[in-house]
Amino acid sequence: MERRACLHDFSPLTAWAAVGSVHGYLSFVISEMPYPTAGRLLSSVICGTPQAAETASLEEQLQGWGEVILMTDKVLRWERAWFPLALMSVVSFSFLMIYYLDPSVLSGVSCFVMFLCLADYLVPALAPRIFGSNKWTTEQQQRFHEICSNLVKSRRRIVGWWKRLFTLKEEKPKMYFMTMLFTLAVVAWIGQQVHNLFLTYLIVSFLLLFPGLNQHGIITKYIGMAKREINKLLKHKEKKNE
Repeated sequence: MERRACLHDFSPLTAWAAVGSVHGYLSFVISEMPYPTAGRLLSSVICGTPQAAETASLEEQLQGWGEVILMTDKVLRWERAWFPLALMSVVSFSFLMIYYLDPSVLSGVSCFVMFLCLADYLVPALAPRIFGSNKWTTEQQQRFHEICSNLVKSRRRIVGWWKRLFTLKEEKPKMYFMTMLFTLAVVAWIGQQVHNLFLTYLIVSFLLLFPGLNQHGIITKYIGMAKREINKLLKHKEKKNE
């Protein structure tokens, strides 16, 4: 009587060799494929969890923006020393134009949405011609997957914070009311003290510089310095109390 092969018949060494062979074959196939096909193949392989499924779906939606997203990622992470200066120059020029033209809210929103529509139509068609990349390397595809995965994680965190806020409202309505009232009052006071456009400029600049600051360890450095100073003050107060 013939005996069927079962999972426990394979040794760990055999299983590891099989996984390595499959990984090597997929890496070769993906590296030889155009970007959209490679993205779909990689997504279908890695999908196994809800987050992975969301990542794969986002990759499909952004497949026409792949080259632009990778270039933007390089700029935001400051892969070259002059990228922060170029980034702030573009942001500053844009806000100076807004200040000079002084458009109404309706005109500003209309122009912004019109710009998004033009970009959505032109970028997928022009990006392959400009960047000239019909084939993606495994490293490029992996980085694009990481970016989409990070976007999905950020979206899930925001949704999680929103759910926690409503949970706090249901479980501790008084604390929710006082927290929201205090937070909104502080934001309203800051908005009253600082010019609206300048405040928006500061927020946009910080958000665009944050990935580079984080990548180069600048934020961690100054947070560590602040913690050391706070610890010194606390120790100094303790000595005075003694």
